[in-house]
Amino acid sequence: SLDFIRDQMPDGRRFRVLVIVEDCTRECLALVPDTSISGARVARELDRIIAWRGRPEAVLSDNGTELTSNAILAWAEERQIGWRYNQPGKPVQNAYIESFNGKFRDECLNEHWFQTLAQARAAIATWRQDFNEVRPHSSLGRIPPARFAEQHRQRAGDAAKDQLPNSQID
Repeated sequence: SLDFIRDQMPDGRRFRVLVIVEDCTRECLALVPDTSISGARVARELDRIIAWRGRPEAVLSDNGTELTSNAILAWAEERQIGWRYNQPGKPVQNAYIESFNGKFRDECLNEHWFQTLAQARAAIATWRQDFNEVRPHSSLGRIPPARFAEQHRQRAGDAAKDQLPNSQID
């Protein structure tokens, strides 16, 4: 799931954060703060994640201009990745990311008064690491999302091995 969240520095400069969450594992794959984030930039961030985590079957987002841009439509078509949009005014259709955004806003953005974009990037990266690697998540059996994701990948790998004939396992 993808979304954007906005914040502002004391001098009035605004910035946005591209939020990318893996719905199954609840892991935050990216928090990208910047003053401007185009559809092409979103596509580059998704390519970076795919190189690290593999290709998703589909992406879920709202209908924001960056996420309905020609750059995103072409990106999804070239990679044969489905792109699903929730209905306008229906954020509950993307409940995982909306829940994440609430935690992120309450626990990070509202707790800091960022003076610079560099300061925001550092604090946001620290918060993301803590969220993924330290904090237990109630819907994941009280373990952090990164640990759950690793267990999920191991189970998927074990299941794939079980499907192979014995001669192909070694």
